[in-house]
Amino acid sequence: MNGSLDPEERVLDDSLMGRGDWLGQLSLALEKLEMKHDDLEVVIGGGQIYEIEGDGTRWKPVKGTRKYNKDAFIVIRRPSPAVSSIPMDDFNPGHDPYEWNHADYPGNK
Repeated sequence: MNGSLDPEERVLDDSLMGRGDWLGQLSLALEKLEMKHDDLEVVIGGGQIYEIEGDGTRWKPVKGTRKYNKDAFIVIRRPSPAVSSIPMDDFNPGHDPYEWNHADYPGNK
């Protein structure tokens, strides 16, 4: 047999698995964006929850069953309250938005 494998020897360390490097890069990116772990929310996207009653088969799952797509993704975000837009008090455009000069259209030349 070639080589030996001692019990203390780590066959797959973090650098080979990419885990240590990946988590380090994530930590650096979060620091660069000035995101603190208290401000963050982790959400899974790319899935759906069935809202129609089914009999539990593959094609008709039970209501409330969660399914993730093959291209599901993880979102790390800083939640913020949703603020609705406020309409303008005075809207006076310098032109009539419904009036258009068809002679200026490039296809008419």
